[in-house]
Amino acid sequence: MDFPDKFTNAFAGLWWAVATLTTVGYGDIYPVTAFGRFLGAVTALLGVGLVAIPTGILSAGFVEHFSRSSKPPSPPRRCPHCGKELPRD
Repeated sequence: MDFPDKFTNAFAGLWWAVATLTTVGYGDIYPVTAFGRFLGAVTALLGVGLVAIPTGILSAGFVEHFSRSSKPPSPPRRCPHCGKELPRD
C-alpha cells in the first residue's frame, strides 16, 4: 500500500485519524474541502463528547449512590471522658 498517494498532507492524515477514532467510518459520502473536513471532524468529536459526558456523570452518580448505601452505619461517637454520645457533624 502506497501511503503518500492517500495522504497528500498532514491534514489529510489528521482527517483519517479523526474519522477512525470517532468510528464515523469511510462511507461513500465524505467532505472533500479542507473546511468541510474540519467541520466534519469538529462535529464528530462533539458528538462523542455529547455521549461521553452524560455517561460519565450518570455512572459517577450510580457509583456514589451504591458506595453510600453499601457502607454500614458508623457507630455513634462517644466522649472519651464521660462516655456520652456526641452529636454527629
